[in-house]
Amino acid sequence: MLFDFTTLPTRERYKLLVATVVPRPIAWVVTQDEAGVTNAAPFSFFNALSSDPPILGVSIGDSPRGPGDKDTLANIKATGQFVVCLVSERTAHAMNITATDLPPEVDELAEAALTPVPSTKVKPPRIGESPVAFECELFQLVPLGGNILVLGKVLAMHVHDDCVEDAAKNYIDTPKLELIGRMHGRGWYARTAEMIDIPRITLADWAANKGGG
Repeated sequence: MLFDFTTLPTRERYKLLVATVVPRPIAWVVTQDEAGVTNAAPFSFFNALSSDPPILGVSIGDSPRGPGDKDTLANIKATGQFVVCLVSERTAHAMNITATDLPPEVDELAEAALTPVPSTKVKPPRIGESPVAFECELFQLVPLGGNILVLGKVLAMHVHDDCVEDAAKNYIDTPKLELIGRMHGRGWYARTAEMIDIPRITLADWAANKGGG
């Protein structure tokens, strides 16, 4: 079946993309406005894009309340700072609460009974219950039509102690993080606990196997 994206309306293109590009990691973004009011919201158009410099990218669309920026984007534009937390299975329901389109003056962390923990490099707090958090400063804003791609430079990273396998070697016990990913539809998510191991093939092994085949 061919889907011609040049003829499809935006909503239909969106449905096809989110139904197939899965699972997507979730950026649980914590920001503050200039008055210090905290906002938290999840976004699944998100990923790590560079290690030198360390860059995370979050794509943010327009506010569902009407024309204009979502609170997250408005706060990032105003302060240049944000924290990206990752979502574990234990925090999934709290994350879902923060996805509600609450008024700007409402503190989503308080509504979801989450613990704000002071950051070390930026003013917005991180979510204490999140197993991983990245303190970021704004690197670049890239217009993408109806979305804005927020590129953030990672200044610091926090990982729960029990999920660090070897701090000296920077080894993380990834399965222990119990992270979830966004799937299709309005409410489907995926666990990351079930994995398959496919070792990379070296050029020497590829050449040997090809020659012996």
